[in-house]
Amino acid sequence: MKTIPRAAVIGSPISHSLSPKLHGFWLQRYGLDGEYTALDVTEDKLEETLYRLPKEGFVGANITLPHKVSVLQFADQVTDRATLIGAANTLIFKGDGGIFADNTDGYGFIANLRQNAPDWDPKSGPAAVFGAGGAARAVVVALIDAGVPEIIVSNRTRPKAEALRDDFGARISVVDWVQADMMLDEARTVVNTTSLGMKDAPALRVSLDLLGKGAVVTDIVYNPLMTPFLQAAQKRGCTIVDGLGMLLHQGVPGFERWFGKRPEVDAATREAVLS
Repeated sequence: MKTIPRAAVIGSPISHSLSPKLHGFWLQRYGLDGEYTALDVTEDKLEETLYRLPKEGFVGANITLPHKVSVLQFADQVTDRATLIGAANTLIFKGDGGIFADNTDGYGFIANLRQNAPDWDPKSGPAAVFGAGGAARAVVVALIDAGVPEIIVSNRTRPKAEALRDDFGARISVVDWVQADMMLDEARTVVNTTSLGMKDAPALRVSLDLLGKGAVVTDIVYNPLMTPFLQAAQKRGCTIVDGLGMLLHQGVPGFERWFGKRPEVDAATREAVLS
């Protein structure tokens, strides 16, 4: 009997994840045999689950909160990118049972900007980044790779932002959270990597008075698509990019490795995931 490749998204809680809709749409669109499911796995069951899945026909998995950091300890091979970020969101299960870990969040972030702000020039000036957690680390690595000359980071707890600067070097500078609006003065790229503005969370309360009209402003939050932060930036005449595209694009490399087809991210993909 022919077995079909299976993949999953692993996290806890997991019912909110849009990944099954995304990968299910791609499987259907390209007429591929395959299955993608969501698995609610608690921390104490993570190791056992990762070693069990390949025996059940799974070829890989996406990893989401709260396992992106802890999953690295179970991987046999980790990409330089995932090591640098200190987290993985994409696993490939090899035929010999080995686990290969990568982080495609930064790829998804840049691909989203390039698709939805095609005139964006990373080298045009500094980037301002709100937040210093795992998502911020992926974004900062991606911005450095893209050629952004300077990255200014502000986080509610300053030591976390300073740790990010210590890890990524001279292009990073840190601003106190109470003065976060000051870093917008010359910023050409502005990124919210915090959960502020997410449904049921407080808004990101920062004045955009110093923000120039030509800036590209993006938010990794995608529920709601138009956060108060993006609405305020749009009113100032900035180019805005919502966070859904990052989710869609970060799924591309994994899908290609698991199911053998590089999927396209387009309007139909967005529509399928939002429906």
